[in-house]
Amino acid sequence: MKNITIENFDQEVVAASMNTPVLVDFWAPWCGPCKTIGPILEKLEADYHGRFLLAKINSDEEQELSQAFGIRSIPTCVLMINGKPVDGFQGALPESQLKAFLDKHLPASNDEAIVEEALEPEEEVLSEAEILEKMRLAVTTDPSDEKARFAYLKKALQMGEFAGAKNYFEPVAKMVGLSAPLEAIGRWLDAIDIALAIAEPQQEFTALENLINANKRDFDARFKRAQLLVAHQQFVPAMDELLEILMRNKEWNDGLARKWYVSILEIIEPPKVEVEIGKIPPQDPIVATYRRRLSSVILS
Repeated sequence: MKNITIENFDQEVVAASMNTPVLVDFWAPWCGPCKTIGPILEKLEADYHGRFLLAKINSDEEQELSQAFGIRSIPTCVLMINGKPVDGFQGALPESQLKAFLDKHLPASNDEAIVEEALEPEEEVLSEAEILEKMRLAVTTDPSDEKARFAYLKKALQMGEFAGAKNYFEPVAKMVGLSAPLEAIGRWLDAIDIALAIAEPQQEFTALENLINANKRDFDARFKRAQLLVAHQQFVPAMDELLEILMRNKEWNDGLARKWYVSILEIIEPPKVEVEIGKIPPQDPIVATYRRRLSSVILS
């Protein structure tokens, strides 16, 4: 069991969950139900022999983390896998329900894995290219499925398939004003076009840094740097750069920095996860944090 603060959150929760699922327990010293569920969770962590890690966050002391996860009541538990929240629940559930929740998501123990391997046929493991092709076929089968097209375009650009993405974007390019996801893809494609036209990217980054260091209000340089960061899929640094513009001039260039910021959030937000009635849908902590930062700047 780990006590988590803003300082060790990335290491003990995000990074750790890339190897082992992490159950994050938001609690407070004054919370009666927290005192009930806390010892049960600690017992289950021991009983499950390393199949998950328990991370406890004092919501009173770590309010920034609570806000990032959208915590509205405690106790609230969020399960992190591969750096992302995948499910969660509120309240002091009994041990049987906690086990059912964990078993639904956790990898099987060694003994269980041996039994499952003997009983179940081996599943086909698809390569990234095969997954992308399946997504492309889904768009070809139903060209009107906007979600399928966005998923394909996003995956293609993540994999560097710029030409293929551009071809599948062209038929819907005129719809960007009516669709936030497609508008986000359009901006991503524009950023890549700009980056491809630069012969020496590192020299360009250095030149832009020098301009910004000389004049913090050089919004053109900041904006171009943000575009290049988007082209290289460095989305969080790009949002940081756009925030620097927004904090100094919210309406710069007819709100262009805000529009690009919102498009980046559209790109990096994971697909919505369906949850059972009464459970809270998990939130991506990075998306939640940067939505909150944008709201703080816009409303200030």
